[in-house]
Amino acid sequence: MTVTVYAKPHCPQCDATQRQLNRLGVPYRKIDITQDARALQEILDAGFKQAPVVMTDVDAWSGYRPDKIKTLVPRTDEDVRAAQYATVR
Repeated sequence: MTVTVYAKPHCPQCDATQRQLNRLGVPYRKIDITQDARALQEILDAGFKQAPVVMTDVDAWSGYRPDKIKTLVPRTDEDVRAAQYATVR
């Protein structure tokens, strides 16, 4: 899954989001919206008005959202099999 974080310097919510992603081992690409005018315009056109903006293949949100970040934790094959087994029972 591709995760992109649109962030800006001196942004506590951006820092908290990146810390949480790092702590959970979620790989991501960071784009500094103060240095990339096209990226800034893209997130504004998408309706976002607050940094950070986190975009994945299936979801997007703004602000520090630990509940959403937890859903991005890479799963092992064993975790997936256990979840599938639990839903079959």
